[in-house]
Amino acid sequence: MGLQIATGCNLGWMRVDLISREYPPEVYGGAGVHVAELVRALRPNVDVVVRCFGMPRDELDVFNYLVPPELTQANPSLATLGVDLQIAQDVVGADLVHSHTWYANAAGHLASLLHGIPHVVTAHSLEPLRPWKAEQLGGGYRVSSWIEKTAFEGAAAIIAVSDGMRRDILRSYPALDPQRVAVVHNGIDLERWKPVDDPDLVRELGIDPDRPSVVFVGRITRQKGLPYLLRAAAMLPPEVQVVLCAGAPDTPEILAEVQAGVQALQAQRSGVVWLDRLLSQRELAAVLTQATTFVCPSIYEPLGIVNLEAMACSAPVVGTATGGIPEVVDDGVTGRLVPIEQADDGTGTPLDPDRFVADLARTLTEVVSDPAAAKRMGEAGRVRAERDFSWTSIANRTIEIYSSLVPGP
Repeated sequence: MGLQIATGCNLGWMRVDLISREYPPEVYGGAGVHVAELVRALRPNVDVVVRCFGMPRDELDVFNYLVPPELTQANPSLATLGVDLQIAQDVVGADLVHSHTWYANAAGHLASLLHGIPHVVTAHSLEPLRPWKAEQLGGGYRVSSWIEKTAFEGAAAIIAVSDGMRRDILRSYPALDPQRVAVVHNGIDLERWKPVDDPDLVRELGIDPDRPSVVFVGRITRQKGLPYLLRAAAMLPPEVQVVLCAGAPDTPEILAEVQAGVQALQAQRSGVVWLDRLLSQRELAAVLTQATTFVCPSIYEPLGIVNLEAMACSAPVVGTATGGIPEVVDDGVTGRLVPIEQADDGTGTPLDPDRFVADLARTLTEVVSDPAAAKRMGEAGRVRAERDFSWTSIANRTIEIYSSLVPGP
């Protein structure tokens, strides 16, 4: 279904300029993780040049770009365009440009027009389905929406990270030719992400490894559904710990809402641990490994790399049955899906928030109350991650798409 592609091959002769706002060490979300892993998996077969936002990196063929001084106080959308214009100019000499998220889409689109090369977009989220971004960007949300729409409609190919995302793309942008939209799932580095049994490290983080725990990892943003989880957590058995690895708030308002919810929860039960700093990879793997269950209460989630990270660490995943989550969580086998009925206005808001919270609490309680079954689901999740979500297979699929767009030398 979607883009017709050729057989994958070594494309060492091809130069691909990959554009992203995030690139290590400046990574704060799933898109940045995706870009870093994709670049690493592509490089044996493709000449990849990375162009990213932020401070200088010390990696070969990685170039950084800063906001022009005249725009440092501008609306974030205009500051982004200031970076994109610089990148578009420098893409000269590439055979193909590949952008990730709206922050980079304008650079990819303009580079395609300027240099006469194909533009591939990977969709990690969609602006029409994130109207709460207006809280963060103000009128810049209209600018980011325009950038995304223009880039998608002009792209030679669009990569969706899940079948659910592909459906959302075609629904949000009906002018698109469905044949130009392909599905390539997110992946997981199975060597880096694996069980880390380190109870002492977990204790240092304030978590009791001898108590059952529900673990959340994510940015503090509307789409992650954290306020619903905080309400559901109040209904969990008293011995269950609630571990929140949550930071990078979108706005002061959503941060204040979460702070109030955490304080209220801490006032009524023990074992509420909020880690608001960026954990090291080993720390996070240790927390996920000791979790009785991982929870993803998102109301919008194209796929959710964090779910794959949890599965790779042998944690069962309780996730909302929305977006691409059902393509990751095999209900009853690698975790549980929580039903949700959502508004179709782009917000994803539950039509019955109280029912969603109650269903989330009930499902979490069922999983933490049966640790043997939770362990079996976690082990099955690791197997599924190994089978279906390796970066090698994802890179090969991406290379096939590249080769269908650029004629050989």
